[in-house]
Amino acid sequence: MRRTEFKRGESWIVQSISAERAQKDYVCPGCTVMIAPGIPHVVAWHEEGLFGAERAVSDRRHWHTHCWRIH
Repeated sequence: MRRTEFKRGESWIVQSISAERAQKDYVCPGCTVMIAPGIPHVVAWHEEGLFGAERAVSDRRHWHTHCWRIH
């Protein structure tokens, strides 16, 4: 499920990724620790990117849920 969140004056699109859907390794930008396959987490990207919505989606990042909350 996608939702819009506002953090530090910016609008973000955030989507939760379930353990079943988490199939790749990602590095969390909040703590720089690996998010391993099978770990539920969130994906976030700017609602309106400088170079358009399509570019904003391609610049999305995978975050540990906790790291996103405290970001």
